[in-house]
Amino acid sequence: MSTLTKKPETVFATDVWFADSKLYVRLTEGREIGVPIDWYPRLRDASEEDLNNWRFIGLGQGIHWESLDEDLLVAGFLSA
Repeated sequence: MSTLTKKPETVFATDVWFADSKLYVRLTEGREIGVPIDWYPRLRDASEEDLNNWRFIGLGQGIHWESLDEDLLVAGFLSA
């Protein structure tokens, strides 16, 4: 018997923003995902300035906040 396994797709983010106590991420295929900021204490406790000081890593596979020492993988939002 043959079992086919589907290779997981690589997910890339194109935008990040915060609203209504949530972190939102827009994906390349158009989906927008929102997760509670409370899941990430460093983000929850950060200033607005620090929250907005992020950059993409891995061409959008992750998000990095240098001043907060925080890295999040976009694929993790899809399994949450």
